[in-house]
Amino acid sequence: MKYQNSLSAPGLLLVLLLTQPAAAQLPPAAASIRNTDIRTDIYAMAADHFRGREAGTPDELKAAAWLAEKAKAAGLSPGGDDGTYFQYFSMWRNRISASSTVTIDDHPLPLWTEVLLPQTATATVNAPILFIDKADTDRADIKGKAIALLASTEGINLQVSLPLRRYPTLLARKYAAGLLAKGAVAVIFIADSLAEAGWALNAAYFDHGTYALEGDPTEKVVERAPVLWLHGSAADLVKAPGHTLKVELRVEHFEYPSVNVIGIAKGKDPVLSKEYIVFSGHHDHDGVRHIPGTDSIFNGADDNASVSVALLAIARAFHRQPGRRSALFIWHGAEERGLLGSRWFVAYPTVPRSSLVAVLNGDMIGRNSPDSAALLGSLPPHRNSRDLVAIGLAANKEGPHFLLDTTYDNPAHIEGWYFRSDHLPYARAGIPALFFTSLLHPDYHTPRDEAARIDTEKITHMAIWMYLTGWKLANNDGRPAADPDFKLER
Repeated sequence: MKYQNSLSAPGLLLVLLLTQPAAAQLPPAAASIRNTDIRTDIYAMAADHFRGREAGTPDELKAAAWLAEKAKAAGLSPGGDDGTYFQYFSMWRNRISASSTVTIDDHPLPLWTEVLLPQTATATVNAPILFIDKADTDRADIKGKAIALLASTEGINLQVSLPLRRYPTLLARKYAAGLLAKGAVAVIFIADSLAEAGWALNAAYFDHGTYALEGDPTEKVVERAPVLWLHGSAADLVKAPGHTLKVELRVEHFEYPSVNVIGIAKGKDPVLSKEYIVFSGHHDHDGVRHIPGTDSIFNGADDNASVSVALLAIARAFHRQPGRRSALFIWHGAEERGLLGSRWFVAYPTVPRSSLVAVLNGDMIGRNSPDSAALLGSLPPHRNSRDLVAIGLAANKEGPHFLLDTTYDNPAHIEGWYFRSDHLPYARAGIPALFFTSLLHPDYHTPRDEAARIDTEKITHMAIWMYLTGWKLANNDGRPAADPDFKLER
């Protein structure tokens, strides 16, 4: 898989090639954003000590406590519930129960080692297996059968992040949905070499199940026709006529705690200090996964310790030199579980929702070319505030002078990156929002996302950009207006 590290290709927005202004032209407090502090903090936060900060585990809570102590040391006042830095919330986990069974005839297939279940849903199946060619999905005898077919990359676009993890989903979209619509009661994919290469990794994710906030539609388990994966060695078995698939899937339901960490740098204007510029990131990652190799800890140095420590640096700057408006720093929990922390805060803000002037969210800001970055939400249909975009672009010209990749704001972009970070719930709620990022790289969501691979100088420049944008917002007389015609493509 090839990742773009140089952003000089046609179609990219090259921010005006001006000479970078001298540091003296920046607000004096910008000097508080220092590479040495960022480097120290990211090596601490992305260390094995926090075991990958998986949401809903003591490791996430331990990292949150560390962040709260750092926020206090940076001069922030508590902004959470009951005079604390914390806003706790419950998330609900559904997972396939170990009592579930999958058998072909009388041969049991152990979950996760012999059969993968990409979806978390109850199911009861007792049906004959019918093997078909992938080009023969319009057969008249599909109804009532468990349809088996060989997995194949033909016609599948794998130029995506995490191709091993996304392959089962991409194949299901191409084949399983149509087969189930034609009356199949189950779909069985026989793994090819790519699926075999990703088997252990996918098992380490699928067995965790799904997560939701209480009241979400996804919190409730519904019965659904299953999609299963078998090893390539099962091909001869499912091709032979006369075999029967039996499936009995049960789902367990658990409540787990997660937490947003929230701090405030109070503004100095007696009126405008009641309004807030939100600096946003998430502090969780993927925890410990049982996968082949020497390292099982997904430390998430870029995703998203990079932004977590950048926010600490920005907090020090606002403490040293307050703006007219207040700055609200939110380290969201459970982002990797579906933006749960940001969705919770938008639903239950600790300050009046109407006081939120704009949200400056960051996710992964420490990799790829040192002179390049992206500002998602800068172009329609993702732009929800023309005013805010203008401020963000002006801050870039005054500060780090990044070349900006605009391709990820294209609604046809395969990654759908705009929809995968914590600015989204705020934008959907009508609050002007931007997403600062240095984009994806091959170590994304792997154990290789370590502090040693991070460009802390780039984080420093990204933090300065976010700070300058927030500084302008904190001191402008007016608020950025939301675009009246904002409507996302999905």
